[in-house]
Amino acid sequence: MRNSGAIIDSATVDTPVGPFTILAGPDGAVRAAGFTADPAAVLAVMHPGLRGEPRQRRDLGPVTAAVEAYLGGDLTAIDDVPVQQHSDGVFLSHAWQVLREVKAGQPVTYTDYAALAGRPAAVRAAASACARNAAALFVPCHRVLRTDGTLGGYRWGLPVKEWLLTHERRS
Repeated sequence: MRNSGAIIDSATVDTPVGPFTILAGPDGAVRAAGFTADPAAVLAVMHPGLRGEPRQRRDLGPVTAAVEAYLGGDLTAIDDVPVQQHSDGVFLSHAWQVLREVKAGQPVTYTDYAALAGRPAAVRAAASACARNAAALFVPCHRVLRTDGTLGGYRWGLPVKEWLLTHERRS
């Protein structure tokens, strides 16, 4: 389901781990992003109520500039990029906002993340918030690790997650 007549701007940025496609609404807020060159793959993870017809652009102005600055070592450049996601539950929206507060270079475990979100016993719900996050990088679910410190899963592949964490440790 797509919003009738709505346009979603799409741009792809080259990264050391491959293409990164960003979809943004008319207000410039990121609605979805992922490590692929295929806008349709990124559109598929976006909430149906936020979808529109993708329009390819060379770049998305300040959003693209923030990603390029992040890749260049300014890890806080993506922190203030507006993000618009929608969920059918209050916890997910809150959990995504909490995830944006996890600092680069300071990953947390799913247990820590559940506690930060105010529901320490809801480790599975915290993991589900990561899995349902459509705005990769901007809502940094890559910064959440298993309790034993291993990587766990990542929609865009464990090599991408590992590269992001390494980049954040080095910068």
